[in-house]
Amino acid sequence: MITQNDADVIVVGAGPGGSATAFHLANRGLDVLLFEKTSFPREKVCGDGLTPRAVKQILDMGIEPTIENGWLRNKGLRVIGAGHRLELEWPEVEGFPNYGLVRTRSDFDELLARTAQKRGVRLHEKTRVTGPIMDEQTGRMIGVTTKNSEGEESKHFAKVVVAADGVSSRMALALGLERRDDRPMGVAVRTYYKSPRTHDNYLESWLELKDQNKLLPGYGWIFGMGDGTSNVGLGILDSSPVFQSIDYKDLLKRWLDQTPVEWGFRDENMTQQVRGAALPMGFNRQPHYVKGMVLVGDSGGMVNPFNGEGIAYAMETGQVVAEVIEKAMKAKSTFEMENELNQYPTVLKDRLGGYYTLGRVFVKLIGNPQIMQIATKYGMASKPLMRFTLKLLANLYSTTGKTKTDRIITALTKIAPAA
Repeated sequence: MITQNDADVIVVGAGPGGSATAFHLANRGLDVLLFEKTSFPREKVCGDGLTPRAVKQILDMGIEPTIENGWLRNKGLRVIGAGHRLELEWPEVEGFPNYGLVRTRSDFDELLARTAQKRGVRLHEKTRVTGPIMDEQTGRMIGVTTKNSEGEESKHFAKVVVAADGVSSRMALALGLERRDDRPMGVAVRTYYKSPRTHDNYLESWLELKDQNKLLPGYGWIFGMGDGTSNVGLGILDSSPVFQSIDYKDLLKRWLDQTPVEWGFRDENMTQQVRGAALPMGFNRQPHYVKGMVLVGDSGGMVNPFNGEGIAYAMETGQVVAEVIEKAMKAKSTFEMENELNQYPTVLKDRLGGYYTLGRVFVKLIGNPQIMQIATKYGMASKPLMRFTLKLLANLYSTTGKTKTDRIITALTKIAPAA
């Protein structure tokens, strides 16, 4: 079957992973089609808080996160639990900035998509990808079918298709890639309140979320947005026995009812409805390359099991796959191109596999309320231990082992199998 390609690469989904992938591909001289089923600006459920790992990806796209450009900076994480209140500054790690950021998700996603456009990416909004186009002879994906807002159906062809279409990933499911049940999953809910806490130099994390006086594996967050509101939400892991039965909106209200009234976290100050989303963690859909299609971000379950962070890893895997695809495009034959593309899952596991394995162990441990209680009680009593924990949970350590903490975390990730 011989076809005329519409682009070198088709990217499905213009979230952080899809837009970052498209940007880095275009930056390497490739012709990219990017399809987004909605139009910008559009809302997504997110904490809006970005760690230094995510900030690095923003800087790598040439975006200047200044106050004048609408960004709110923070210098660390404030952790509250077991009667303690610790303020932990982001660690100084080579290759990463020493600050985090806050920006609303609807604004953030559009900024990334427009940045990709400026690099030459051809973005089509209000265009739903309805399915893959397969080569009958090779069984390889060679394009996609689409339908726009007027109901017009089209076919588009490319050498590689990138599935960046989120946790449900219709593209992945079309090729038989189901979610792995042996990998952790989380649920997050969040809303916004008018609050005097809108300006804050720290992201804030509350470790003691309880259901019937039992500690839950997860945390609540408060992120000042700098616009008169705060983003407030919580995330829970499926290692909790009550994961399927708990009313998350009620849990959020019960937690916030314990906060001071003057903070404003009450129904009358709510500016948006409470919304929820699933958090696919620890490579919960594999392989990350199959039959002409690669997975990035939530479609491949890239969320960090330690802290529920997804944006940094969606963008990072987009940067990684762009390098792999560029090499594949330079291959002299289809056989060589496939060999290059098949390196992508290996590169990902080398980069994150051991760390995510540790994360899965962590998830299982804190799913036990007794272990969670002990960890909170004794961990919060030691600031040095919490500094170590911050480095581990935020994946902000130096692999060159410049400090004892860095050497310990690096050794653990190397020992852990990259499954």
